[in-house]
Amino acid sequence: MRLLNFLLFSLCFGSYLKAQPGFEYRQKLGFLLAHRGLMVHLPEAPAVAAEFSYIYRAHDAKLWHTAYRQPLVGGTFFIGSVGNNQILGRFVGLYGFVELPIVKLKKYRLDFKFATGLGYTNRPFDAVLNPANVAIGSRMNAMMCFALKNSWRMQDYGLTFGLDMTHFSNASYQMPNLGVNVPYLSLGVQKFVAPEQKENPRPELKRPDLQFGLTGIVSGKEMNPKGVGRFPVYAASLFARKFLGPKAGLEASIDIIYKTSLLSHPSYPQAAGLDPLQIGLFIGYVQPFDRLHFIYGAGFYLRDVLRPDEFVYLRLGSRYALSTKLDAIATLKTHYAKADYMELGLAYHF
Repeated sequence: MRLLNFLLFSLCFGSYLKAQPGFEYRQKLGFLLAHRGLMVHLPEAPAVAAEFSYIYRAHDAKLWHTAYRQPLVGGTFFIGSVGNNQILGRFVGLYGFVELPIVKLKKYRLDFKFATGLGYTNRPFDAVLNPANVAIGSRMNAMMCFALKNSWRMQDYGLTFGLDMTHFSNASYQMPNLGVNVPYLSLGVQKFVAPEQKENPRPELKRPDLQFGLTGIVSGKEMNPKGVGRFPVYAASLFARKFLGPKAGLEASIDIIYKTSLLSHPSYPQAAGLDPLQIGLFIGYVQPFDRLHFIYGAGFYLRDVLRPDEFVYLRLGSRYALSTKLDAIATLKTHYAKADYMELGLAYHF
């Protein structure tokens, strides 16, 4: 399940990127954020990491290449620490990314980078061997990265300086799952090689500017305390989406969520029937990249009888168009910096 976001990157970008390839090495230094009181014992040392990237500079093979002013896209291998090797372990990761230019001059560019993929730690929570790890309950986790990145280009070489926010979690699939959040400063070097010959791109998917549809989602979730168990989550949304141009859109939806785990949780001994049913109103920003769309937004609960979390929830992730009528969904629903569950499902367009 956690592979889906990374596979969406590969499907979208890998099929038609034949532009100017290159390589990048980045050295990163940061610190662990203790975003919950239960995590104050975890930050012990600086977080030190390295990244090796294979990158493409897109050259107008698709409409979104031109709309986003020739972005950089590619894949990255991450290896390093997050601030506590003894309890949290060392992390390795693999993710796909896109870097969108904010400022673009002849030899300088400022990019906004976002990425998603997989991360692995060798020191997850263990009730006997590692009980102090209240942040990560599984070895395999989703990995996300957001960054502002400065680049200076000198012919086929480049120097980079960036500010990153890197996140690891398993979307509450296995407790504990407060998540790991690490801001990094990074320094890097790039080397571009001769441009490859462009292939004939696949025709872009045409859709109306105004869309209506219905999503269906099935997931799994564990809840604290550890041992309550993992239970299904069922959700559906009725959405309206309006594209404002080739690189921006808005979306609003009514979300209906049913977490079966609340019926078995010791904190809600009287819960029954429709008590776990949550209804929310969500508004988000959509970034289209041909068949792949990214969404970021926030919602609030109109109905939340048991109130297991905060009043406001966040959603971010990706959707991939399988056809003009059907999308595959892989988004993360959170409350502040704490994951609620991973939304995996399909969206049907009326």
